[in-house]
Amino acid sequence: MPLFDLPLEQLRDYTSSALPPSDLDAFWDLTIADARALPLDATFDPVDNYLALIDTFDVTFSGFGGDRIKGWLHVPSHVEAGRQLPVVVEYIGYSGGRGLVNQNTRWAQAGYAHFIMDTRGQGYGGVSGDTPDPHPTAGGVAYAGLMTRGAGHQDDYYFRRVYVDAFRAVEAAQSHAAVDPSRVVLTGISQGGGITVAAAGLTAGRLDGVIAALPDVPFLQDFPRAIDIAPRGPYPEIASFLGRHRDRYESMLAVLNYFDGVHLGRSAAVPALFSVAQMDDICPPSTVYASYNNYGSAGGKPEKDIEVYRFNNHEGGQEHHWIKQLQFLRKLMSS
Repeated sequence: MPLFDLPLEQLRDYTSSALPPSDLDAFWDLTIADARALPLDATFDPVDNYLALIDTFDVTFSGFGGDRIKGWLHVPSHVEAGRQLPVVVEYIGYSGGRGLVNQNTRWAQAGYAHFIMDTRGQGYGGVSGDTPDPHPTAGGVAYAGLMTRGAGHQDDYYFRRVYVDAFRAVEAAQSHAAVDPSRVVLTGISQGGGITVAAAGLTAGRLDGVIAALPDVPFLQDFPRAIDIAPRGPYPEIASFLGRHRDRYESMLAVLNYFDGVHLGRSAAVPALFSVAQMDDICPPSTVYASYNNYGSAGGKPEKDIEVYRFNNHEGGQEHHWIKQLQFLRKLMSS
């Protein structure tokens, strides 16, 4: 894939033309308050992961509407009694789920507690999942996939449920005895990166303990531009829907505005390491830069950096970027 988006010199200054809804904070204040009024009821059942150096717990907790959400918690074995570890809460890419019990333990291998949130209604792609979405028909007609599900109104939109699950996943992780609740790191790739940005913004001022965000080639950013220029899914689900429902463009953008990481990330107050791939035709680099350039702008302007992978598509930096993330956290934890 050749370079198809803005040149890097323009990307560094690109911030999106999208404006947040006037009631964005009020909408999320009420949404989060409704969720937290219900018991979290996080459970951690030990399971055999067939690994010698990592202990794993099958996690269940209450997310949006009290729906039961699955996850894994991986903890390095033989941690002395009473010692609490910083925890990395990981969100998963589009169509993926939490996977098998030992499929992804790398943050625990690095010495952190590692909490993986299953994504409701997904897990049908490359990585399996175990959490249904009990609200699949909310909001009426939708295009195949998840991007337009419930997009007739912000109360019904699919990602409202997912973002609440992500918020409560942090609370669930913090509730385990092996986790230091004051040292929570958020991370994810693609959709997981977008959820990371949203969770960083939504926890700011509402939940203590989050100390960093690591959004990797994040999805769900700058919807207006993404819909116009992304040639490869999932954004084209929205364009395909609008190709038939020609009168819905403005009303759909108004709903998507409540879930755009460009807006939610403004409230973030913790250091962040982003990544962007300049040949990315799934999450175009301008949409990632819009998120990065707005991140923390209303939350005290925390330290942030972005790694650019010029010759990569949506795979981004992969193992090279994980080293950058490990270095970033090592420096953060030692300061």
